[in-house]
Amino acid sequence: MNTRQLLKLGVPQDLLASAQRAVDRAAQRSQRRGKDIRQQVVDVLARPADFASDPCFASFAGELLASFNPVPPLEPLVPGLSYRTWGTDIDHAAHAQMEQACALPMAVGAALMPDAHVGYGLPIGGVLALEGAVCPYGVGVDIGCRMKLSILDMPRETLDDKQGLFCDALERGTRFGIGCVHNPPRDHAVMDEDWHVSRVTREHKDKARKQLGTSGSGNHFVEFGELTLDRPDAELGLEAGTYTALMSHSGSRGVGASVCDTYSSIARRALPKQYGDVGRLAWLSLATQEGQDYWAAMNLMGQYAAANHDVIHRLVSKLLGARILGGVENHHNFAWRETHSGREVIVHRKGATPAGPGVLGVIPGSMADPAFIVRGKGNAESLHSAAHGAGRRMSRTQARSQYRWGAVQKDLAKKGVKVLSAGADEVPYVYKNIHEVMAAQSDLVEVVARFDPRIVKMCGDGSQAED
Repeated sequence: MNTRQLLKLGVPQDLLASAQRAVDRAAQRSQRRGKDIRQQVVDVLARPADFASDPCFASFAGELLASFNPVPPLEPLVPGLSYRTWGTDIDHAAHAQMEQACALPMAVGAALMPDAHVGYGLPIGGVLALEGAVCPYGVGVDIGCRMKLSILDMPRETLDDKQGLFCDALERGTRFGIGCVHNPPRDHAVMDEDWHVSRVTREHKDKARKQLGTSGSGNHFVEFGELTLDRPDAELGLEAGTYTALMSHSGSRGVGASVCDTYSSIARRALPKQYGDVGRLAWLSLATQEGQDYWAAMNLMGQYAAANHDVIHRLVSKLLGARILGGVENHHNFAWRETHSGREVIVHRKGATPAGPGVLGVIPGSMADPAFIVRGKGNAESLHSAAHGAGRRMSRTQARSQYRWGAVQKDLAKKGVKVLSAGADEVPYVYKNIHEVMAAQSDLVEVVARFDPRIVKMCGDGSQAED
C-alpha cells in the first residue's frame, strides 16, 4: 500500500509514516494479501484501542489514540514543575530550551548545570526526567559521549624527560577528524554484541568497526597530564601523590549520530498535533516498538563509546610501554532508568555527569585548565547530576574569527602545555572558568583529584563537532 491509498482509507496526514511501517511489518510477518491488510488498517482506524498489543499495528494504534486524546501532563516530582539552576553565567537561549522541556506532557523533573549553554532541543548541561518516554535529542547526537582517565605506572617526571615518547604514543595511537578510521580496524568484544537491535545499527555496523578507537572532531581530545591526589583514596587504590595519567573525551562517532537522527525523525513524525512545536524535543514512548528500538540502540551506542575509549587507552599505553593502574570513566550524553522520589523515571543527562551518592566521575576544563576526578553527593534537586565540563561561552564561529591558533599555541607552550594539534575554536578562552563552575556545584560533588594537561591532541582541521 502507498501513502495515497492510506490517505483514502482515512489515515491522518501526520500518521502516514507510522501507518506505512505497520503495513510493512504486517506484510513481512504474514502471508496476508493486500486486501486483508487494507481491512486491518480500516479496523485499526475504527477501534485503535483493540490493537494495543498487536505485533504489527500497536505503535500506529497508540499514536492514533494519542492524536484523539491529548496527553495529560503528569504529576511532577516537585509540585509545579520548574528547574533549579546552578551557576549564573548561562545564556537566555539555554533557559528558554529548559522551559520548553519542562512543558513536555511527561516531564516530571529537571535541572540545569553551571556549564550550560544552548544546544539542540535540550541545552548542553540540561537534565530532564521523563516518565515512560525517551527523547533522542535529550540524549544528544553523540550518544554515550564520555570521559575516561587512566592512571599509569610512569613517574610524573617522564612527562618532561621523555616528552617525545609521549607525543609519539598520541600521534600513532589516536585518530581524529570526521570520518576518520583505523586501518586495519581494531578488535573489541563490542563488535560481537547484537547489532541487529535496530535497522540503523545493523546497517552501520561496518562503519562502527572501522571507526572503533577513533575520536572524531570538535571538542574531543586525548591528552597526557599529571594527576594530583592530596589524600589517599581507597576506591581508586592510590596513595596521596602525583601521578602520570591519560585522559580522553569522545563518544559513539558517526553511528551514534545516525541513531539519534533516525529516531528523532520518527519521534517528530509521531508527535500529536498539539505538540508539533516541540521540534527536537520530540519523544518516543517506551511502550512503543520504536521507543524500545531506540532504547536498545542507545544502550549499544553507550557500550560502543566505552569500547572506543578502551581501545584508545590500550593502544596509547602500549605504545608508551606503560601499565594502567586504574582509573575513572563516565557517560555524559545518555538516558538512565532511575528511581527518584519513589518513582521510576528516564533521566536524560545531556552534557551532565552522573553524581549519585559516592559515584566517581571526571569533569574536564580545557587544554590549559585542570580537570577533576569527583565523587557525587547525590543531590536530589539536581537528579543526582553535575556539570560535564567548563562549558562554552562563545560559538565556534566567534572563536575562529577572534583567535589565531599559532599565537595561542605559543602562549600555551609558555605555560608548559604542548598541543600536537587543535583548532582555534577550541582555545582555552572559549570556555567558562572551570574553577567557577566547580565552586558553583560544591553541593553536587566533592573533588577527589586534579588533572593538569601537559600534552594534548585534538582534531586540527577546524571541522565541526559531532556532538
